[in-house]
Amino acid sequence: MLKKLFSLFAKKTPPTKPQAPKKKPARPKVESTRIGELGEHKINIQLDQLPKDCRHLHDLLLPNPRSRTKYSQVDHVLITPQGIFVIETKNYNGEIKGGRSDRYWTVKAAGRRYRLYNPLMQNGGHIKAIEALLADFPGLRYVSIVSFTMRCRFAIDPELRKIQSDELIVYDVELSEFIQRKLLRLKTEAAPALSGEDVERIYEALRSANIVDPAAREQHVARLRGKLDE
Repeated sequence: MLKKLFSLFAKKTPPTKPQAPKKKPARPKVESTRIGELGEHKINIQLDQLPKDCRHLHDLLLPNPRSRTKYSQVDHVLITPQGIFVIETKNYNGEIKGGRSDRYWTVKAAGRRYRLYNPLMQNGGHIKAIEALLADFPGLRYVSIVSFTMRCRFAIDPELRKIQSDELIVYDVELSEFIQRKLLRLKTEAAPALSGEDVERIYEALRSANIVDPAAREQHVARLRGKLDE
């Protein structure tokens, strides 16, 4: 009986809470801007290895009244005697699927699928902005190239991988190879469209048109992200 009374008044030890498992320290993430910078550097190295009669520019912000941001941001422009190569670079991971006439392509990665505005159409807008600036050079041949990293795999229209096309989808590591093969093909098709002096004039025209004002560049990025009204 006494034992039962003592048990009623004895302090009960509160049950211990199970300890949450310790979280593993998160791996430091490489910022996308840093990855982009490395990718751009890789492209520039390849363009530097092309023939000396070619000139190239990168990261151009050009006026484009047709664009909703009023600008076109062009990753790379290569000016050659045979024509102008306009290069758009993409930093995606996963399967890239789409065709030339599809407004949107799809990216499938880690079990997720999302849409990507057709990069050839995007680059076509860049080419129109350049054509408007180079009105003194009508009839120029333009080649549109979209470069993806090796972290992608293509499920695209096979014609976009054939050198006879003026719209090409390539991996970044093979960019200079595709350009040189395309140049050889253009040389067999027609005489050079541009003299060395013309190449320099176009180079200077695009360099002079490039908008370097930081405020204008920030506004362009903000409008792309939908932060500002049109």
